[in-house]
Amino acid sequence: MKSRSRTRSVRTIWRRNWRAGADVVVGDYNYYYDSSAMLYALTQINQWRVGVLVDEAHNLLDRARRMYSASLDQAALRLARKTAPATLRKPLERLQREWSALKRAQTETYQVYDDVPSKLLFAAQKLIGEVTDQLADAPLSIDEASLRFFFDAMHFVALAEQFGEHSIFDITISADRFAPRDKTAATLCVRNVIPAPFLAQRYAAARTTVMFSGTLNPYHFYRDTLGLPESTSWLDVEGPFRAEQLQVRVAGNVSTRWRDRERSLMPIVDLIARQYAAQPGNYLGFLSSFDYLQRVVELMRERHPDVPVWAQEPGMDEAARDAFLARFRTHRQGVGFAVLGGAFSEGVDLVGQQLIGAFIATLGLPQINDVNEQMRRTMDAKFGSGYDYMYLYPGLQKVVQAAGRVIRTEQDQGVVHLIDDRYRRAEVRRLLPRWWQVD
Repeated sequence: MKSRSRTRSVRTIWRRNWRAGADVVVGDYNYYYDSSAMLYALTQINQWRVGVLVDEAHNLLDRARRMYSASLDQAALRLARKTAPATLRKPLERLQREWSALKRAQTETYQVYDDVPSKLLFAAQKLIGEVTDQLADAPLSIDEASLRFFFDAMHFVALAEQFGEHSIFDITISADRFAPRDKTAATLCVRNVIPAPFLAQRYAAARTTVMFSGTLNPYHFYRDTLGLPESTSWLDVEGPFRAEQLQVRVAGNVSTRWRDRERSLMPIVDLIARQYAAQPGNYLGFLSSFDYLQRVVELMRERHPDVPVWAQEPGMDEAARDAFLARFRTHRQGVGFAVLGGAFSEGVDLVGQQLIGAFIATLGLPQINDVNEQMRRTMDAKFGSGYDYMYLYPGLQKVVQAAGRVIRTEQDQGVVHLIDDRYRRAEVRRLLPRWWQVD
């Protein structure tokens, strides 16, 4: 019940702040763009004329996909059936029957459906109606675990009712985390791929929307996926940095593709060691995964023990992240390794001699798996460039963000090594910043 009182408190704070005459509100994307965004709701109710400024707008695509996706875990449903009030047993059993029927009929562990099955959706809608009545009659009668499942179900139903070509519906069968090892459960997911239709409503409700980012390239990709109007104005502002400040070198003799990982290890660590010997200082090394990172770090320590190294670890808390960055500010010599697209790829300011170079041993392409391949097919059907929209553009955006850690002021000097033969390709070069002079 704590969560509901906290929600009421937040809502009260918002109303008080607005009544006090706030002219500017600074908050996370979800306050305006989420499907249940409070700030957006208040602007609609009160007919406020608002301007929206979106910083680091390249992040909005992934964030919006998560906002407009919903999943339901069958294991959580089974748990809710055990603890829910008796009045909810019947609708829960009805939902369980429809859910189990889909699971039994599915022949693969992952399967995509043309739409949300009508019988399943109807059962979920009936459950939500019964839950709403139960909460109205006895607000404290549902335990927290069951309540969490019901709220997830509400979100699922809301998105299922708006299902269209912008999303996919899939079912994944995996081990039931609350049951013996041989027991499986099905996870239902309304998975948003193209948030454009949802975000367009938010743009229309604002007097103006201005988006900022150093990596909104190519324009048509963000226009299409974020639902920006065709009349949107784009302003490409020249940055304050000069090409002479940054050496960009391509290691075109190395492939970091998955099948070539083993062969790539020695060339990568030797390149890092040569650069470090030629110009000792602090460097960041970016890899595509923790496994790849760990193998590079181990070989670095084995072949080049004179080069100090430290590495990002999975699940680092704030103190551990601070300690990782503190090495750059206090030691001034060594190589810190991190996963591309992770906590140290953007939003990190290491000026001057705190960071003089970076090694990026990946194109940053998302992993090829069942889900990503289905998303690729969905965008290919919509835009005709599925591979670019799903893999190439998001990957290079992460590369450019990571490389941007090196030059932070007009006085900085540094070097970036792009390690992969695909950086020689014209379609990849076109996605790199114009001010870079690539060797």
